[in-house]
Amino acid sequence: MEKWICATCGTQFPASEKQPVVCPICSETRQYIGHHGQQWTTTEQLKKEHRHIVQQHEPHLIGVGIEPSFAIGQRALLIQTEKGNVLWDCVNFLNQETVEVIQQLGGLQAIAISHPHYYTSMVDWAEQFDAPIYLHEADRQWVMRPSERIVFWSGETHELLDGLTLINLGGHFAGGTVLHWRDGANGKGALLSGDIIYVVADHNWVSFMYSYPNLIPLPSSEVRKMRDMIAPYQFERIYAAWFERLTPQGGHEAVMRSADRYIAILEQGITAIEPTREERR
Repeated sequence: MEKWICATCGTQFPASEKQPVVCPICSETRQYIGHHGQQWTTTEQLKKEHRHIVQQHEPHLIGVGIEPSFAIGQRALLIQTEKGNVLWDCVNFLNQETVEVIQQLGGLQAIAISHPHYYTSMVDWAEQFDAPIYLHEADRQWVMRPSERIVFWSGETHELLDGLTLINLGGHFAGGTVLHWRDGANGKGALLSGDIIYVVADHNWVSFMYSYPNLIPLPSSEVRKMRDMIAPYQFERIYAAWFERLTPQGGHEAVMRSADRYIAILEQGITAIEPTREERR
């Protein structure tokens, strides 16, 4: 039997003889099924055609991506702490080389994922490293491969380890979660945001969307709620879900400024007055 993986979003399904008929995650309005119809691959085929990229972002923060890019193309982040390592978000397969690298770094204490588009092969990772997976219960219906290793948490926040806080902002999904890393950025704080908060082409700004591929915006009331929930947390850097999508400094201000712009455009129909690049420095 094969562990079938959706070629569009990268979600892994339980082992079976036949391919699933359709990926429920791709067949709803936040995602899409490609022009050629539903396409599937397998874990073993991915291992043959792709490799992992392991890259250090800053001390105690390591990115793990896939080359060539597959599905949504996100990379995972491994945070090293004195209490153990945490994997944030996930990629579509796990190979022996990466297993050895992570074991040398101390293994995994826990896995936490921002939203269903990055659930991918999370169960394979959890089983390999004997680690629990923390998902917000509001997204329980989107788990395609159930496992006893999944811990569904509830409410607005969950303290994962000392200095690592999961925050349910909603937005993109009801259970949409970001991870606040208190000790990141040399103690100034970092926000690991997946694409719940998305770093745009100008890394001084971020965006908030219901659907990115289909360009469906969120209502201003939802963005206001997200802004107000994240406001008390201090962070200098933002790490979105791709290697190149990060805000190296002024991250908190970027989120506040971007949310205000988004709300102003939706509610007033005009672009908010924006500072020049020189004024932001």
